[in-house]
Order: sequence, then structure tokens, then C-alpha cells
Amino acid sequence: MKLFSGSFSAIEKGLDYSALKQKVVANNIANADTPNYKSKEVSFKKMFDETLADQMAAYRTDSRHFSFQSSRNHPAVVTNRNLSFNQNGNSVDVDKEMSDLATNQIYYNALVDRMGSKFNSLTNVIKGGR
Repeated sequence: MKLFSGSFSAIEKGLDYSALKQKVVANNIANADTPNYKSKEVSFKKMFDETLADQMAAYRTDSRHFSFQSSRNHPAVVTNRNLSFNQNGNSVDVDKEMSDLATNQIYYNALVDRMGSKFNSLTNVIKGGR
């Protein structure tokens, strides 16, 4: 039974994406001076596709039929292999990473604010609108 019409689940998936993005950006910044380190980024499209695949269910009449569940256990982190900003082969652009960090923080704050307003609405309903 979907008690809250899936909105909490959708916000949770968004927060998962934001947490993964934060981790990847922080890792890139930490390795900004590491020789031959290639920067990574989170692909929103891959995360979205994995989420849809996880939610998709189908009736299988035979065990040999393909499963609609995602078999990948790793997140959608993509390595930028063809870039090199430094002479030591490192591909981390610190200005871009800091911009991504700020953008992700705004996204995260918006999701947390939305989650808080959902809980406030529930509290209002439980108290009887008082």
C-alpha cells in the first residue's frame, strides 16, 4: 500500500543521488593533486534508468525469462578518461568541482525542505488542522 503516494520514495531517491554526487565531487577535490587521477561524475540519466528498472516488475512464466530487475550493484559513476587539465595527467578542474558542489548543495537543501514540508503536512493532518 502506498500510504504517501510515492512522494517520500521519490524524495529519498533524489537524496540518494545527491549523497552519491557529494561523495564523488569530494573525492575529485581530494585527488586534485594526484598524478594521473581521472575525475569522476555521477550520471543522472544512468541513476534514473536504474531506478526505473528497479521499479519495473513483470510476471515471469519461466525461470529462463529475462529478469526486469537491475543486476548491477554499483552506482552510475562515470570516469572522465579523455580529459587532462594538468601536466601530470590529472583531469580534475577544481573550479568546476566547486561549482558542482554548490549546485548539489542547493539541490540537497531543496529536497530536504520538501521532505520537511511533507512531514509538516502530515503533522497538521494528525493534529486535526489546528
